[in-house]
Amino acid sequence: MDGVLADFRSSYLRCKFQNPELEFPQSEIGFFRDLKPIESAINAVNQLRNLPQFNVYILTSPSTRNAHSYAEKRLWIEEYFDYKLTRKLIICREKDLIKGDCLIDDNTNGCGQDNFSGELLHFGSKEYPNWEAIMHYLKGQYGFGDGL
Repeated sequence: MDGVLADFRSSYLRCKFQNPELEFPQSEIGFFRDLKPIESAINAVNQLRNLPQFNVYILTSPSTRNAHSYAEKRLWIEEYFDYKLTRKLIICREKDLIKGDCLIDDNTNGCGQDNFSGELLHFGSKEYPNWEAIMHYLKGQYGFGDGL
């Protein structure tokens, strides 16, 4: 979720600029709730949700520095998607415990991404810099209509 659907980095940097003494901006109540969507993320996920060959789940790691992150991430999903997708929200620190064909993540390790049993698409990398690239790849792999 963070760094793939929600723009964690911009909010983190803005908070650090405004409060340089704050070691962990993500520890602030409201941090996750107020994240802005990444460009094209909402449209792309909704498109995938409407295709029969995909069963979309949101997998996110909780912030160990902010107990409110669990609720805030859940509320964020409902605001930008709908209640139905909140039922497919998985909050888990060890992403390799989850089974799936594909994991779209902004990190390649740190939370079990490197041991994920399916394919890891590294969002923000040279190969997959944005949702347009992700959708282009998935279209080629799974053969569905026009991308974004």
